[in-house]
Amino acid sequence: MKTLGLIGGTTWLSTIDYYRIINQKTNELLGGLNSAKILLYSVNFEEFRPPVNPDEWGELSKKFTGIAQELEKAGADGIVFCANTPHMVADGVQQNIGVHLIHIAEATANEIAARDIKKVALLGTRITMEQNFFKDKLSKRQIETLIPGEDDRHFLHNAIFEELGKGIFSDETKGRFISIINGLIEQGAGGVILGCTEFPLLIKQEDCSVPTFDTTEIHANAAVKFALGV
Repeated sequence: MKTLGLIGGTTWLSTIDYYRIINQKTNELLGGLNSAKILLYSVNFEEFRPPVNPDEWGELSKKFTGIAQELEKAGADGIVFCANTPHMVADGVQQNIGVHLIHIAEATANEIAARDIKKVALLGTRITMEQNFFKDKLSKRQIETLIPGEDDRHFLHNAIFEELGKGIFSDETKGRFISIINGLIEQGAGGVILGCTEFPLLIKQEDCSVPTFDTTEIHANAAVKFALGV
């Protein structure tokens, strides 16, 4: 069994789910009292609040690279960012470490391709929706991406930082989310990527008429497959 190096705290709410899913899946596959080998570096998210402007990511990139290097030195065989948005700098971090970084968008693209879905809606922070680090991985699997309009992108982004990241999940916000999703389905989306690791805490499969892709669960399962070589 390989050791996983988790970079969490972005936010701590979804990091709990990563820890739980990885250990549950490991035990399901191995039985007995088996659980995952994990090194967890949990950051203070206030110090890692991601800027919308990609030109302002230099300092965060250095921080994430340094943490990944520390986890590698401590014995991690693979690195897992416990959130979508930090993958903005994933390729750069990968170039500066000697172990594999398990990319959330690659794992999600594989899952969507396996369902033979050609067009999906991508919801997340503005960075995740507006930049190409996630969409490029989908495009490589011939998957077209739809994102919400500007006002809806701002709403989703603000909901993450002002509500979901603080553990606030209101019916009003959920209703707006579902309205946004339905609008993208009307545009032809055959699936919906819950591309923020807090979104599955608010939106469930039963809320959508097309398949939803929970990036937290997909990514955690990919980490287990890497660790166990299955």
